[in-house]
Amino acid sequence: MKYLIVGLGNIGPEYELTRHNVGFLTLDRLADKHEASWKSGRLAFTAEFKYKGRQVHMIKPTTYMNLSGKAVNYWMKELNISKENVLVIVDDVALPFGKLRMRGKGSAAGHNGLKNIEELTGGQDYPRLKFGIGDDYPKGRQVEYVLGRWTQQEIDELPMYMDKAIEMTLSFCTIGINITMTQFNE
Repeated sequence: MKYLIVGLGNIGPEYELTRHNVGFLTLDRLADKHEASWKSGRLAFTAEFKYKGRQVHMIKPTTYMNLSGKAVNYWMKELNISKENVLVIVDDVALPFGKLRMRGKGSAAGHNGLKNIEELTGGQDYPRLKFGIGDDYPKGRQVEYVLGRWTQQEIDELPMYMDKAIEMTLSFCTIGINITMTQFNE
């Protein structure tokens, strides 16, 4: 059984530790825990490892956030992985910082990375793990907030939430989305 785990973010040092890159950060942590090394591939950095008999492929698209669908679509086809075995880890301003919510499908809710994935994979019916980054910004300042760096308190708490996201991701790969949602979604 093969799975494709997609962490959304933007490449480049100026974006590295921003809220928008929580998908990249989570996959980096997952790769470290499973001693998987990143390689430069077509449209994405790729890494893979085996977990409980599952082949877990990970990608961090190098297309920038708004064109993430190009990488997702390419790697789904390249690896012959169906949409139900793809999990997209994405930042979400509608959730409080650190709150994690898995969904089997849903709208992009204004997130350009998710919109592009929908357009290029043919719909909203793909699993996603929303990672809450909060909405502590003044009206009209969402872009600056999302592309802004974490506060020190957030940095201190981030590893705990990333570890929970990793636990949810591995659960998705082994016991499936429905049981994972029941066990982890608050």
